Amino acid sequence: MGKHYLSSLFEPQSVAVFGASDRIDSVGQVVFDNLLHSAFHGQIYPINPSHETVQGQKAYPSIAAVGQPVDLAIIATPPQSVPTLIDECGRHGVKAAVILTAGFGESGAAGLALEQEIIKKAQQYGIRMIGPNCLGLMRPSVGLNATFNKGGAKGGNLAFISQSGALCTAILDWAQSNDVGFSTLVSLGSSADVDFGEILDYLLTDSATKSILLYIEGIRKPRSFMSAIRAAARIKPVILVKVGRHSSGSKAARTHTASLVGADDVFDAAIRRAGVVRVQTITQMFVAAKAMSAGFRPVGNRLGIVTNGGGPGVMATDRASDLGVVIATLSDATIDLLNQSLPPSWSHGNPVDIIGDAQADRYHLAVKACLDDAGVDGVLVILTPQAMTKPLESAMAVIELSGKSSKPLLVCWMGENQVAEARAAFAQARKPHFRTPEPAVEVFSYLSAYTQNQKLLQQMPGPLSHHLEPDVEGARMIIDAALLDRRMVLGEMESKALLSAFHIPVASTMIAHSPNEALLIAEQSGFPVAMKVNSPDISHKTDTGGVRLNLGNAQAVRAAYQEILDEVRLHRPNAALDGIAIEPMIVKPNGRELMVGVSNDQVFGPVITFGAGGTMVEVMGDHAVALPPLNAFLARDLIERTHVAKTLGQFRHMAPVNIEALESILLRVSEMVCELPLLKEMDINPLIVDENGVLAADARVVLEYRPPSTDRYAHMAIYPYPSHLVSHHQLADGKDITIRPIRPEDAEIEQAFVHNLSAESRYFRFMHTVQDLSTEMLIRFTQIDYSREIALIAVTTEQGAEVEIGVTRFAINPDGESCEFALVIADNMSGKGLGQKLMTALMDAARSKGLKVMMGEILNDNDRMLKLAGRLGFSVTNSPEDRGIKLVSKNL
Repeated sequence: MGKHYLSSLFEPQSVAVFGASDRIDSVGQVVFDNLLHSAFHGQIYPINPSHETVQGQKAYPSIAAVGQPVDLAIIATPPQSVPTLIDECGRHGVKAAVILTAGFGESGAAGLALEQEIIKKAQQYGIRMIGPNCLGLMRPSVGLNATFNKGGAKGGNLAFISQSGALCTAILDWAQSNDVGFSTLVSLGSSADVDFGEILDYLLTDSATKSILLYIEGIRKPRSFMSAIRAAARIKPVILVKVGRHSSGSKAARTHTASLVGADDVFDAAIRRAGVVRVQTITQMFVAAKAMSAGFRPVGNRLGIVTNGGGPGVMATDRASDLGVVIATLSDATIDLLNQSLPPSWSHGNPVDIIGDAQADRYHLAVKACLDDAGVDGVLVILTPQAMTKPLESAMAVIELSGKSSKPLLVCWMGENQVAEARAAFAQARKPHFRTPEPAVEVFSYLSAYTQNQKLLQQMPGPLSHHLEPDVEGARMIIDAALLDRRMVLGEMESKALLSAFHIPVASTMIAHSPNEALLIAEQSGFPVAMKVNSPDISHKTDTGGVRLNLGNAQAVRAAYQEILDEVRLHRPNAALDGIAIEPMIVKPNGRELMVGVSNDQVFGPVITFGAGGTMVEVMGDHAVALPPLNAFLARDLIERTHVAKTLGQFRHMAPVNIEALESILLRVSEMVCELPLLKEMDINPLIVDENGVLAADARVVLEYRPPSTDRYAHMAIYPYPSHLVSHHQLADGKDITIRPIRPEDAEIEQAFVHNLSAESRYFRFMHTVQDLSTEMLIRFTQIDYSREIALIAVTTEQGAEVEIGVTRFAINPDGESCEFALVIADNMSGKGLGQKLMTALMDAARSKGLKVMMGEILNDNDRMLKLAGRLGFSVTNSPEDRGIKLVSKNL
């Protein structure tokens, strides 16, 4: 594998500093001093036309005067000079720049014009930039400190990416006294070019980075961010702080759903699907990172608490309840063991209060018993310094146990002077420790959330979830007809027709335009009926007097028709009215009123909302949010995150609802979001569910025009499993095969496939000796983001089980127009046409994504692959970097 395209930024061999200076405390002085004293092993060139030397080093009037290659430019000059300097860097062959200077897009129209100019020049020369208006970057592993922070950072395995330079300086200062080291520190500044996504891509493969920490103020490139963070989180723990949690939602929302869902709800839903942990404070971020780096991998959220004081145990329990952490129920065997070993006055449950005179032996016994209990996922140990307490000895006993268990073991030694030695011991042993119980419980909750979110990350739903396919074309025709009439809000009958196209049961509705029509429709439907105003301008029909329920005779219907119109005109005189909707009164004694909706977030696109329904939906505020696409696992998770979920089982006199039918509705709504990119907002409220099934009593749909795209799922932040790429074939020998995109659950057959390849085939594929795929490689090969790469496997059935017989894949290059491919087939399948079928399917998939060029590297000795490339129309040339490799390329 060649170098990463950002290696000039993160692994430069030479650095030029524009604006390097001797003027004390200037940005140019500090950054150049940092580079000189950070053990950087490459060349450093100060660029300053006004000085012959800077800080004792020869200075150069321009980068052209250096006369040597330069990988990275650091720019600390006035903003007006930067476009010219980028141009000079481009002509010199520089491939990366860090612009520390402020005064660009954040400063107004003139600054924004300057920013656009430097972006254009950088793109012209292929220069990748961090900044402007940033602190810079550090890579302690290569001795690079290209920041104007006073001082460097200790080396470590944490990468920290921040949109706030000021926060970076505070973190660096904090890290020095808290024994925190970094592999990488990046201040993004304005993110005019390189953003979170590309840096996460780099860190994914960076061997020096074990965990990734993010400080986020806003997301500029959501698809890139989601794609990269999901890829990174599959390999390395990612922990983030996102500020601006209480920003209000759109004021222009036309549906209940859109007004309910705030930007932070959606961000939370996004990072849950990304397998990431979100914390609330910087301290929590680093403590959680320390806990993960200590090897803690919880499998659940059941917490055991061991304490020598009742009060702190109650404090921990209260905080656990706030966060949804379960206080573990100890097994009978654990209780028996503790009964035999602890004083009779111990608490006989969890929290395990081992009494104020507890010393190290009692702590050791109680903590070990909890760790050994299969019903406990982690343990919090609390000590308060009492007369008989020996804090240090007890700490050493806990440290010993922590090395023998993979469960999280968090400690809280309360007090100050008497526990100082114990805290020092915990710090020396690199064990997370706390001064009060609540932060410890919070960190455990984050570790548990990491485990749950990783399960969500594993899910790879397709766009369609049922065997009974929806009438997508019919649904699109309904939308096209409305757009032809220049209407962005569908009427109730149109909205319900759209639901029906996706097999969502709806209450039959007809529109009356006179009292007599209303009477005829009611007689046909059968009494009692419900009557509702039909208007594209009114979402809250009840609030305007636009609803009448349980009308049982002809006189009531005729009277209600005019009453509704009169009352609505009083409250909403400017609303367009299109008659009255009439439907049979739905009688479901055990029915629960729910709400399912769709809204569009400005950053992450469409989101699905589920919660309590009815007229009080906005007041109750009981809802949960998920990013589509959904499968059964994700739909169940969405339901369980609401309070109303507790009413769906046996509840008072009511039978439990048909939960499978409810999950099916959520999956159908997910299908609508995937296949109807013009769907902006939707309410199904109320959705009535009981033991017999579900029924959409009312629905409202808002459209949004989008220009056509070659990428059918361009409107979504998470790309669905591309089931449209599945195809079936028969080889020349009569063997039936399926070619389909790879899935996470294919890990076992992928591992077996690679293991069974000959040594030569493995060498041709990986260009080095490989026996079996490592866990990391297996994750990267089977858990992929289909917005950025495609992997197609050929499978056949042997003895009732799928067997992989070939695989091909491409990854899209940073230019967004080309891709690199790889192909390998089982040795016993050679010469049967399988390679050609796989490559043809792969090229078709690349074309469908709008890619223009496919390229690859083939070893000179791999004659079969070179011949196949020739038959497929690839051009073949020698690699300028390695004489043992051929480069192949084809215009698509």
